[in-house]
Amino acid sequence: MKESLLDVLIYLFENYMFDDDGYEPDQETLALELSQAGFEHAMIDQAFDWLENLARLCEQNPEENSIGPAGAVRHYTPEECEHLNLEARGLLLSLEQCGVLNGTTREMVIDQLMALGVEQVELDHIKWVILMVLSNYTGGEGISELTETLVLDGLHACIH
Repeated sequence: MKESLLDVLIYLFENYMFDDDGYEPDQETLALELSQAGFEHAMIDQAFDWLENLARLCEQNPEENSIGPAGAVRHYTPEECEHLNLEARGLLLSLEQCGVLNGTTREMVIDQLMALGVEQVELDHIKWVILMVLSNYTGGEGISELTETLVLDGLHACIH
C-alpha cells in the first residue's frame, strides 16, 4: 500500500491533470481507481479534502489579486518554521523573486504544504505543491514549462 497524502496527489496530478482525452471521472470513480492503484481509503479521502481546500482557495483569490505589496517580507509563524526549514522557506522566497509565485500563490502554497500533515516538508513536496497550486490557480496555463523548470531542472533553471 502507498502511504503518503502527497503520493495520492502526485498520482492524480500525473494521471488526470494534463489528460487531453476529455475523461473527467467523478469522485466515486476516482476513489475506486485510486483504491485499485493501492492507496488507502483514508489517504484518498484526505487527498479529496486537500484538493477541495485548494479549489476554495483559488475561488477566493482571483488571479488579478496578490496578497501584500511588492517587495514585502513574509514572516513565518513558529508552526510554519517547524515544518518548513530554512531551505524550504528560501526556495519559496527565490520562486517569488523570480516571478514563479506572487504573494497570493505563495500563501496558497504555504497553506497547502501545512495541510499535508508531514513533520518536515521536503523540497520535492514544495515543488509538487507549487505545480498543483499553480495549475489550479491558472487553469493549467504555462504549467508545462513550469513543470520542466521545477521538477526536472530544479530552481537553478528558474534563476538563470
